[in-house]
Amino acid sequence: MRIVDLLNKESIMLGGSPKNKSEAIDMLVELQVKGGNIADKDEYKKGILAREEKGSTAVGEGIAIPHAKSEAVKAPSLAAMTVPEGVDYEALDDEPSNLLFMIAAPNDGDVHLEVLSRLMTILMDEDFRAKLLAAKDKDEFLKVIDDMENEKFPDEPKAEVKSADGYKVLAVTACPTGIAHTYMAAEALEKAGKKLGISIKVETNGSGGAKNILTDEEIANCDGIIVAADKAVEMTRFDGKRVIITKVSDGIKIPEELINRIEYSDVPIYHHEGGKSENSSSSGNESFGRKLYKHLMNGVSNMLPFTVAGGIFIALAFLIDSIGGAPQDSDFGTHLAAAAWFKTVGGYAFNFMIPILAGYIGKSIADRPGLLVGMAGGAMAVSGATFASPAGDVPSGFLGALLAGFIGGFLTLMLEKACDKMPKALNGIKPVLIYPLGGLAMVAIMMCAVNPIMGGINEGLSNFLSNMGNSSKILLGCVLGGMMSIDMGGPFNKAAYVFGTAAIASGNYDIMAAVMVGGMVPPIAIALATTFFKDRFTEDERKNGPVNYIMGLSFITEGAIPYAAADPARVIPACLVGAATAGGLSMAFGCTLRAPHGGIFVFPVVGNPVMYVVSLVAGSIIGMLLLGLFKKKIAK
Repeated sequence: MRIVDLLNKESIMLGGSPKNKSEAIDMLVELQVKGGNIADKDEYKKGILAREEKGSTAVGEGIAIPHAKSEAVKAPSLAAMTVPEGVDYEALDDEPSNLLFMIAAPNDGDVHLEVLSRLMTILMDEDFRAKLLAAKDKDEFLKVIDDMENEKFPDEPKAEVKSADGYKVLAVTACPTGIAHTYMAAEALEKAGKKLGISIKVETNGSGGAKNILTDEEIANCDGIIVAADKAVEMTRFDGKRVIITKVSDGIKIPEELINRIEYSDVPIYHHEGGKSENSSSSGNESFGRKLYKHLMNGVSNMLPFTVAGGIFIALAFLIDSIGGAPQDSDFGTHLAAAAWFKTVGGYAFNFMIPILAGYIGKSIADRPGLLVGMAGGAMAVSGATFASPAGDVPSGFLGALLAGFIGGFLTLMLEKACDKMPKALNGIKPVLIYPLGGLAMVAIMMCAVNPIMGGINEGLSNFLSNMGNSSKILLGCVLGGMMSIDMGGPFNKAAYVFGTAAIASGNYDIMAAVMVGGMVPPIAIALATTFFKDRFTEDERKNGPVNYIMGLSFITEGAIPYAAADPARVIPACLVGAATAGGLSMAFGCTLRAPHGGIFVFPVVGNPVMYVVSLVAGSIIGMLLLGLFKKKIAK
């Protein structure tokens, strides 16, 4: 529950001058009444005074937070008052209080405790308190709070101001990783809605699950829905509504255009088909290639936690054995007991990577029946099952899993359509018996037939990568590093990343090293450029620049997106050259990486870490210098 959403201008007083605690309480109660959420002023004040009798709610540091639960409260709300000269509120430190917040909470639940905890979290920041006291007007006061909450609680969805008739536009944002693009698109759409004066609510399908979920009533009453997503999201609920289905990057780059299309253009009505619950084959206004990309990204999105956590655990096992002086033989990573534990547990998670990928590709295509088919096919790809050796013989790995997910999913769709003509009396057993049984049989036959073929291709590709000459590897590193910066989280970026994780599974660790260093360069190069070429950037860009040091070092390429979106013709080429340089140098120096994520936090498990840092620094500096060269000075 956001503090800024519980305040309104009528419930704020700047520059109050109460003579004592009693008068301060009266003034705050009056502000609560003006805010419109108090049904009985006297009854509410009685609750405030009863709480004060138990002990003063002034906590020191100039802060007082009187609060009460009461039947007189219609809805949770806050009143705020600044007192420049301070007032004696009987604080524990005997100092006057100059920042006063009064909480009003209904009797049901513990909302006052939640608000109290949140207030104390942000009020402990001395600079924040100073900004509140220095606020020249109520708008600035609210903005200071809003900015602080955005900083302290960055992943939290924000409540939007709702019009009397509900939200005019609804939106859903989702990206494969559910980290950066998801929330950046939501923020851009929310800001565009405010600018255009159109009420909007955005549901974020992030890594922690869906937040700010759209309700059936909101969907029924809205003018239309924007689905800015690069993975499958729940679409059944939008049947019969005007829907725009587009890339998550469009939510970041053209939010105003999307909202205006909903309000003023002829957006087609969405008709959901079949029993699927996600935006897969039923998205009539999408190209077939776009649908395939979404299915793939749905698999990648669900695979990532297994890949990252399992990969880092395995990397830690190698690090422990390396520190312990264990020989780097075939048992490296399991010599010491601690290393063996990390290697075993990491292996459990990592071994799920390929079946999960195939399973969620299948689920994106054919809903729950597709999950079984894809996972079973993915497991068979890992084991290498054939007709001659059902227990496993020729593993087809990552490529076989992709086939299992896509072909298995579409075969399951065909099975579902074929069963549409069955008697309605059998509808109850279709999802629990007929679809799983038929789907498993189909994917088992398919994988036993294709595993020998795909296994040969997979082995050939692995051998090719292992036997590449040094110059060829450098070129590959340049290409992969460059791909990480072309669209910074988009299809090229994800293709390079998936290739890197597949290479780890095949034992080629130098590819992942080139991929990660290439992805780290763009944000760092931009951060450096905003530091050393300040006159090339706007005030807001300079202010936000240092954040990209953290994002880049954490391998979050998406931090560069706002800068690339603002000036793509100059920013993207500069970042691309820097990232390609870093990727090529990483290959040239023979750097390796067994962990598929983590940025500087996994540098201890990098092979040849010193030269890996050199690669990162070189690529970042080149990117910075090119940004300084390409971008024009901004006139003051």
